[in-house]
Amino acid sequence: MPPADPLFLGIDLGTSGCRICLVDSRGEPQHQQQTPLPESRIITGHRCQEPRHWWHALETLLQALPAEKSRIAALAVDGTSASVLPLDRHHRTLGPALMYNDDANRQAAEAIARLAPPDSPARGASSALAKLLTLRQRHGRQLRHVVTQADWIAGRLAGRYDFTDENNALKLGYDPLTRSWPDWLKTLYATSLLPPRVLEPGSPAARLATTMAHRFGLPDDLMIVAGTTDSIAATLASGAGEVADAVTSLGSSLAIKLFSKRPVFAAEYGVYSHRLGRHWLVGGASNSGGAVLRQFFTDEDMRALTPRLRPECPTGLDYYPLPATGERFPVNDPRLTPRIHPRPNDPVVFFQALLEGIAAIETRAYRLLQQLGAPYPRRVFTSGGGASNPAWQIIRRRALGVEVLAARQQQAAYGAALLARQGFLTQHQETQ
Repeated sequence: MPPADPLFLGIDLGTSGCRICLVDSRGEPQHQQQTPLPESRIITGHRCQEPRHWWHALETLLQALPAEKSRIAALAVDGTSASVLPLDRHHRTLGPALMYNDDANRQAAEAIARLAPPDSPARGASSALAKLLTLRQRHGRQLRHVVTQADWIAGRLAGRYDFTDENNALKLGYDPLTRSWPDWLKTLYATSLLPPRVLEPGSPAARLATTMAHRFGLPDDLMIVAGTTDSIAATLASGAGEVADAVTSLGSSLAIKLFSKRPVFAAEYGVYSHRLGRHWLVGGASNSGGAVLRQFFTDEDMRALTPRLRPECPTGLDYYPLPATGERFPVNDPRLTPRIHPRPNDPVVFFQALLEGIAAIETRAYRLLQQLGAPYPRRVFTSGGGASNPAWQIIRRRALGVEVLAARQQQAAYGAALLARQGFLTQHQETQ
């Protein structure tokens, strides 16, 4: 029987580290901890990470859980989207994982493009499906399973690898409209390598393996709940969740997600939709963002300049800040060059003009999603490093014309913990 005051564990495998978060039944954080991961490496032309590093990081965090770990009733795992690894028939890894930003699978992408619908997220050299085909060619008959980063961690904890979630399955070719693996995947002979169970994020998936329960001092009946991708977990952590709620991540790049009643797919802009509960989560990402700012200013520079900004007095400079040539969303133009001229002598004015330019791109992105069939945001939650800049918030609020709020929580592990809580409470209510 679960404890009267259960806790819920979220596990986040991000780009640079593994993080965990424990929340109580009200969703209040009780424990958070993280440990770094080694940077990915280029191996035989592919961007890779060793999965043993993920597991070692998680072991470190699980062994350091507080004494209250005996009250953990459920857990969920999120991981980087389209990071996949090969397993043999004994579920042993056959080599390193191909990471989310590995785009060296061009031959596989060409084969997919001949069969996949034009708006399928499985298209492209960095898709999870393209990596699956690369791994099949590399490992031949030894390869029996291809799993995502989140699925491998959840699978090790459960002692079984027969499930994934709808969000991580999307770039493997899963059709979220029919909620099935489409027939065109059979032509690629890929279906035998895919997990047979695709579950809604936040739904019960398996029980913690007895060996793992004993190893980490966790309850034998701990429930493993279907997880999600790291970006969607961060969206859940923000506090957004209703139709027309949006989340802008102001990190190195500019990523946006918007809750909608209906899905939107526009491959030419890198726009696709995930099922999430009763709604759809529509997303896209611009190449603009914090990486542009750091080409001109250090973090210390930006902290010093921010109090001197005058967001109530626009600069009038019409910038389109990009770190290099090429943009994908809201403008799809690989030849688009950065527009950051004329450059004023005053660094305060220049910094503000860059912030205004990124805010204009964000507004244009949400307007494009509206044109494609999604609602225009009624409020925008903000996560990432840029969320702490008050002047930028004022600039964005004026550009967007809606309320701009800081995310309630920044960590994806918190969003994963909320999924674990959701799965447990839903099942508990159904059994009452």
